[in-house]
Formats: sequence, structure tokens, C-alpha cells
Amino acid sequence: MHSGDLRCEIELTEAIPSTELVEEVLALGQAAQSADGAPPFSDQTAAALRTAETTSTPPLVATVRSEGELVAAAVVTTGEDAPTVVELAVHPEHRNQGLATALAERLAAEPLATAPGTVLRAWAHGNHPGAAALAERFKWAPMRELWVMRLHDPEAVGSGQLPAGVRLRSFRPGEDEQAWLAANAAAFADHPEQGRITLPDLQSRMSEEWFDADGFLLAERVEDGEILGFHWTKIHPLQPGEAGNHTRHGEVYVVGVVPSAQGTGLGRSLTAAGIEHLRNRGVDDVILYVDASNTPAVRLYEKLGFTVWKADTQYAPIVEPTAEPAG
Repeated sequence: MHSGDLRCEIELTEAIPSTELVEEVLALGQAAQSADGAPPFSDQTAAALRTAETTSTPPLVATVRSEGELVAAAVVTTGEDAPTVVELAVHPEHRNQGLATALAERLAAEPLATAPGTVLRAWAHGNHPGAAALAERFKWAPMRELWVMRLHDPEAVGSGQLPAGVRLRSFRPGEDEQAWLAANAAAFADHPEQGRITLPDLQSRMSEEWFDADGFLLAERVEDGEILGFHWTKIHPLQPGEAGNHTRHGEVYVVGVVPSAQGTGLGRSLTAAGIEHLRNRGVDDVILYVDASNTPAVRLYEKLGFTVWKADTQYAPIVEPTAEPAG
């Protein structure tokens, strides 16, 4: 198979990917992010790659190389009671040569041609026009939109007041992992990604360059120390070659409140506390990700001054209607 000037030889890695392959794929993602302004692989996918040896269903990696260099890759992740999710990246210097199409064709012909009933999804982070065209070609349609909202003036958000009997402290690595996992699972019981985070997933994120325990805020009940909510903040590290006037983004990475504490105003207080932390660290703006369909959360963020900046789109195969039998 030929694609432009490259001979498109696709290699499938269905076993646990090597450390070298994982780092190559993530470096490819960084190159794509520098060109597109959005990472092609989610944090959850990066964690799945790095913790593949801890799961019975390691991610599948499809790769294309040119003269030994990784120029395109697709990562397919799945899990118990979770959809099979595809994410794909092509190096900016090797685009418009049919590599994304070739990867999609290979995946459709083999690993994604699974038993009926399998739920398939694909993320287009930043909803790049090429992703929309690729989805249309393979008869996939948008089914979920994740907004990236942006707060240009973090100074405009004041400090939040915690409910009575609740105090705020920072996450303590080596002590709080299990309690936080339980609180996170309760807060996001119906969320397709966040609610399924495991200890290896958490540890993978804690090993990232951007992790800062001081910015991982926990709201606990004074009486017994139970975690009622949390605001995990993130400051985006500069990408290779970025300097000077580059915008320093802070992020409302995750805000969660356990069911028993919902409706008390804790979520808004935690959001404000995290933004205050980011502001004190000197960020230029603050971003967050939220499902466009989550109207209560969107309204809260709009009241705080956030506006929609860009969007990630999730695609699903179009299901053709079954013909009625004649008779």
C-alpha cells in the first residue's frame, strides 16, 4: 500500500507496548499538539499506555514509520463495561499523504471488526477538520462534544467560602490515594472516563511533570476527615521550543463532590479555591473541560466568567436502520 511518498507499512502491537514505543507515541502526540493546539491523545490514554502491564486489556497501538521514525499512530483502548476508544495522530511533517486513512482502514478491517454489540468511539481533540473528513469517509458521526472553556481573567473570581464543618487541605502522596479513589468513584459514578480511574492511572498522573500535590485540593469533613470533594488543578508545561510570549495555561483539571455533599455549594467553593491557587502560581488564564450537555456545570462556569474556547468531538459509527421484512 502506498500513501504519498511513504510506503505505508502498518504494524499492530496488541501485546503490552514497550517503554520505548510508549515514549515514541507520546512524543508524536507532543509534536501534533504543538501544531494543532490540542493533544491528540487524552491523559487517560497516556495513562493507559504507561500502565499497560497492570491491566488484562492493554491498549492496542498501530504505527507507521518512515526510515525508522514514527510518523503516525493510533491507540485503541478498552476496558470492562467501557467503549472501545480510538485516538489517532499524524506528525505535522507527514500529513496529507493518506496516513490517517490508511490507519483507519487497517483498524476497521481487523481489530475494530469485532463482535456485534461492541461500542466503538473515536475522539477528535480540537475537532481538527481532517478528523471530521475522516469520520465522514468512514460513516462515523458526532455523538458527544466536550467543550474547552477559558477564563481570561482569573483575578475576577473571588475566594469561595466552604460549607460549615468542612476544611481544605492539599493531597498527601502515599496517604490519600485510596480515599481519593473512593471519593472520585462516588462523585463520577456515571462518568464514562473519570469514574473508572484506578490506582495505576492515578499513579501515572502523579508521575507526570505537571503534577503538584499542593494544587490537588481536598475538602474533608472536620469531624472525621472523610473526603467530601476535591479540586485537582494543573499547570500546563511548556512544549518543546515554546518560550517568550507563550500563554501559561492553568487548568481546572477535575472538580468532584461526593453525592452526600452535593447541593451544599461545595463545588463552587472548590472551583474558586483552585482558581485562586492557580492565580497565585502566576498563570495567564484558566481552562477546563466540560461536557456540552452538562448544563448545570456549564452555567456555573459561565457565571464564573468562563467562555467556550474550542471543542473536542467524539464520533460513533452511524447505525444503518434495519430493513423491515417484506410481507
